[in-house]
Amino acid sequence: MDLWSVQVKHCIKSPVLLRNSFPEKPISWNPAKSKISLLGIDENRVFEIKIRSSSGFRSFVVRAVGKKNHGNSSSSGNGDRPSPEDGGKESNSSGSLRINLDWREVRANLFAREQAEKVESDPQNKGASSHESKPLGSKWAHPISVPETGCVLVATEKLDGVRTFERTVVLLLRSGTRHPQEGPFGVVINRPLHKKIKHMKPTNLDLATTFSDCSLHFGGPLEASMFLLKTGGRAKLPGFEEVIPGLCFGARNSLDEAAELVKKGVLNPQDFRFFVGYAGWQLDQLREEIKSDYWYVAACSSNLIYGSFSDSSSENLWEEILQLMGGQYSELSRKPKQDM
Repeated sequence: MDLWSVQVKHCIKSPVLLRNSFPEKPISWNPAKSKISLLGIDENRVFEIKIRSSSGFRSFVVRAVGKKNHGNSSSSGNGDRPSPEDGGKESNSSGSLRINLDWREVRANLFAREQAEKVESDPQNKGASSHESKPLGSKWAHPISVPETGCVLVATEKLDGVRTFERTVVLLLRSGTRHPQEGPFGVVINRPLHKKIKHMKPTNLDLATTFSDCSLHFGGPLEASMFLLKTGGRAKLPGFEEVIPGLCFGARNSLDEAAELVKKGVLNPQDFRFFVGYAGWQLDQLREEIKSDYWYVAACSSNLIYGSFSDSSSENLWEEILQLMGGQYSELSRKPKQDM
C-alpha cells in the first residue's frame, strides 16, 4: 500500500466544510516585521524589548537564546564566527549584536504582562499587593484573534460528537491569507494511530527503509499525506517550509530530500512525524467556523508542539493547551464530553 495515497475514511457529521485540494509545492512565507527596539543586553543574555502596541509603547525583560553558527560562514557573509569568550553570540562586520529569537515568545511575554496588569487594575483586587508577572516558562499558550501560520486551532465543545474533529488540536501549516487561491490547511497533532509506517507496507522505498519505524498519525480527513520535521538549532533547510522556528513541513514532493538528509546524518528518523491525511478550508469557511465558536485560535510554545511527537503526550495536548490558556478555556478542559 502506498502511504501517500491512503484514503482516510472518517465521516464528517458537522457543518465543518473542508476543501479538496492541496498544493504540494511549498510557498515561502515571511512573518510580518514587528515594531520592536532592543534597549539593552547583559552577559547573561537578558534584555529589554520595547514593543509598540495599540495601547502605546510597552517594555519588558525577556531572555534570549544565542545560537552558534556551525556553518562555514556567518549570515553576514564575512566569515566571522562566535568565540567562546562572547558566549556564542554572533556579530556582524559592524560589531553589532545579532540575536536569534522566536518572536512569538515576545508576544506571549507581552500578553502575560497585560493579563497581570488587568488583574492588578481589577477593583475586586484593590486590597491585594502588587506583584510582577511570572516568568513565561517553557510551555505556554494564549488566545489570538486571527489565525496565522504556526498557530493551533483547538476544537470547542461544539465539535463534541463529531468523530473527525472531536477534541482535536490542528497545527495550521499555512494561514491562507497570502495566496487567495489556496485556503488554510494544517494537520491534527493529537491523534496518534499507534502504528508505524512499516505496518502499512509502503511501496515507496524511502518509507519502507529510512522511515519504516516512524509513527503514523491521523492528520485530517482530506486525502494527502505529509510530515513534520524538527530542525532544532539548525539553519533553515532548503526545500522545506518553516511553520514555527525549529519546525518545518514537507509533502510527497520533498520526501526524497528528507531521506537524503537522514542518510547524510543531518537529521534522524526520530525528528520526523508522518501524517495520514490533512485538514483544509476555504479562507471564509474557517473564519465562519471560528466566528461560530467551533474553534479557539491560540499561539503556543514550540515545546508543546515538539512534545506532541510522543504518542502519550499528544493525546493529552487538547487539555494541556486549554489549561495553559486559562480562564474559560481551562474550564472547558475539565468538562465532560457533550452528547450530540
